[in-house]
Amino acid sequence: MSLMSLTAVELGKKIKAKEVSVEEAVQAALDAIAEKEDKVNSFVTVDAEKALERAGQIQKDIDNGVLSGPLAGVPVAIKDNMCTKGMLTTCSSKILGNFVPPYTAEAVRNLEKAGAVILGKTNMDEFAMGSTTETSFYGATKNPWNPEHVPGGSSGGSCAAVAAEECSYALGSDTGGSIRQPSSFCGVTGLKPTYGTVSRYGLIAYGSSLDQIGPIAKDVTDCAVILEAIASHDKKDSTSIGRDSYDFTSALTDDVAGMKIGIPRDYFGEGLGTEVRDAVLAAAGELKKKGAIVEEFDLSLVEYAIPAYYVIACAEASSNLARFDGVKYGYRTEEFEGLHHMYKKTRSEGFGTEVKRRIMLGSFVLSSGYYDAYYLKALRTKALIKQAFDRAFEKYDVILGPAAPTTAPRLGDSLSDPIKMYLGDIYTISVNLAGLPGISLPCGTDAKGLPIGLQLIGDCFEEKKILRAAYAFEQTREYAHSPLAADVML
Repeated sequence: MSLMSLTAVELGKKIKAKEVSVEEAVQAALDAIAEKEDKVNSFVTVDAEKALERAGQIQKDIDNGVLSGPLAGVPVAIKDNMCTKGMLTTCSSKILGNFVPPYTAEAVRNLEKAGAVILGKTNMDEFAMGSTTETSFYGATKNPWNPEHVPGGSSGGSCAAVAAEECSYALGSDTGGSIRQPSSFCGVTGLKPTYGTVSRYGLIAYGSSLDQIGPIAKDVTDCAVILEAIASHDKKDSTSIGRDSYDFTSALTDDVAGMKIGIPRDYFGEGLGTEVRDAVLAAAGELKKKGAIVEEFDLSLVEYAIPAYYVIACAEASSNLARFDGVKYGYRTEEFEGLHHMYKKTRSEGFGTEVKRRIMLGSFVLSSGYYDAYYLKALRTKALIKQAFDRAFEKYDVILGPAAPTTAPRLGDSLSDPIKMYLGDIYTISVNLAGLPGISLPCGTDAKGLPIGLQLIGDCFEEKKILRAAYAFEQTREYAHSPLAADVML
């Protein structure tokens, strides 16, 4: 069995026990990347030299007792919208194709403090705008379960890298489901923490009130351990929240007796695939067997989540992306006449179609005469959605549902129909609007052998409840390796 077939925690234990050196672990990841990248295209940048150099440093710190944490020496991949000092950070866009940041994102710095070894940066939908990782300037990422299908998005590169066993774990970002939906499509586990739990400093913004960094790994234990490492209060991020405790691993007990789990009827209506529905309800049945109290209820306002989200997210994106103008950094058009022409031509050439679509939509809803009709109304709807969840969590510990309405679509299917792509986020978007934590983990496969994801949602700062429920369900089934991973397992 390859070292990359181990979970991050398992590999960390082997390194700590001196059964495996850090350099051997990193080399195993680099070998896997070299062998599989032409099939999956999950990385934009791989820095083998720097990773091996870092491996040597980490090995010394482990040997000297400086590093003793569970992630020390374990190789990780970082989504390409998190700044890393001295390493290309492009957001998978032409406009940042030459951008090397002078600083490192706080979440990544926290991983480095824990002894992680960064392999490189993973592919993504351009500026995190998309649900398939097909809008990347560097080409589409393929699903390791079937290369003719998408891995989901926007963190598709990170999820595909974990599923293809090119790395032990990865970081992704979630604005409207961008960790949970591709985790569902790729058969891995992805956690979106409560808004403000992980610093956004150094994360290149899409929708600032919605963005949150989180872990992507093979199992629930890894996600809990990684979240402990990256979560912190950060004065550099005005939305960062100081929490009383950053202990998440104590929730990993196979005990859900008496836990109240609510299933929204609204999530099981038109548009949900039959195989997905059956697998998710079967997962609920497993938790019920373990003593959980499972009930159906009406969540309400679900149909308003997508329009509210796209108005708010695009409005914030039009503001955030105004900084990319070819003046201080990034791509600049070669021929232009005057400053304003340079702005227009640079942005026209540098941004892709989907990014331009969302910038225009955002600029429209913020414009005079439409601000009240669209943007303010969306903000009011966001508040109502939060209130609906508040009422639900007065009665339930956890909300259970699907992570996506279908399994991974074929390459090209969603990209040709943007509305269809937007509707694919129907079960994940409201979690970001309300700032809640959510986790996606595998709960089966469809007739084509593509993974199905179960989503568990908790109240604000209640990650431990969803981790507890997720861990209990995970004990009922074995982790399934993707065919691409299995092809090269030793």
